[in-house]
Amino acid sequence: MNFSRFLFCSAAVLFLSASASAQEPALQTIRVVSLPGRPLALVVAEKQGLFARHGLAVQLEAMPNSNDLRAALAAGKSDVAYAAVDNAVAMVELAHADVQIVMGGEGSLNDLIVQPEIKSIADLRGKILIVDAPNTAYAVQLKKILLSKGLQAGRDYEIKPVGATPQRLVAMREHKEFAGSMLAPPTSLLAHRDGFADLGSTLDLIGPYQAGGTFVLRPWARAHSDLLTHYLAACIEAQRWLMNPSNKQQVIAMLMQEAHLPADIAAETYQIEVSSPGGWSPDARFDLDGFRNVLKLRAEIEGSWGGQPPAVEKYYDPSYYQQALANLQQPTAKSTQ
Repeated sequence: MNFSRFLFCSAAVLFLSASASAQEPALQTIRVVSLPGRPLALVVAEKQGLFARHGLAVQLEAMPNSNDLRAALAAGKSDVAYAAVDNAVAMVELAHADVQIVMGGEGSLNDLIVQPEIKSIADLRGKILIVDAPNTAYAVQLKKILLSKGLQAGRDYEIKPVGATPQRLVAMREHKEFAGSMLAPPTSLLAHRDGFADLGSTLDLIGPYQAGGTFVLRPWARAHSDLLTHYLAACIEAQRWLMNPSNKQQVIAMLMQEAHLPADIAAETYQIEVSSPGGWSPDARFDLDGFRNVLKLRAEIEGSWGGQPPAVEKYYDPSYYQQALANLQQPTAKSTQ
């Protein structure tokens, strides 16, 4: 090939590459904060190219605690938050932020995990119990469980904020004076292996509970409704992939990688999440009864709303989720014609 022909071919390749790039729409960036760790559905959506297929480039940051997560969302440093949805309620009621929940994801698989010498809830009298934040989500669960046995926070035991679930197990290993905490799989399974005792599950002790879900600032959602709908659609598809039995081994491998788990703990976590009430929710559906229980507990334990919980609609708007589901159904309908 002579030099002039080489230049011509090179120019042609560059032109075609530029033309292809020009025809591909740029991905829209969406900033997500989560707790604890990186939600597996979001990892799936990234690895399977679901975000890109919906025109999104997702920047995901795992936060060390719920206070930092709420602050990031309130300040506009993130667009979307994934955490226990009671955090959204706290943002509205305590910080007066204009927040709405737009999708579920998972219920509560928390167990009350305690030091090995603790044999009953009564044994927690006079002890230190550790939480993420003292007035939201799993701390409220903990207070309710102990109150059912006559123990009141501040009077009969001390609550100490430590951080997200994995951090609390580390703290209990290192500080024997930390008597217990609410922990979920895989952390609770690792605690069992370490010899910690289990005083019962939230499902048995307080009933259904809407835990992990997606929430946003309401003005941002109004201004970016298409972007939010595409994001939710990608998450729904990821949840379907996550719960598809044919992907079991890949999901277990992801659990091992993301949470640095041994194979048997990862496999047990998977089984619990896909088969137990309170695990991953099909299509990331929002559990209305579980959320009513969230509000009921906050009213009872924290004294919110004068003890009378408000309607679910104050915090949860299903319209974006419903539109995302409808958008996912459209290609299927076309393909069957």
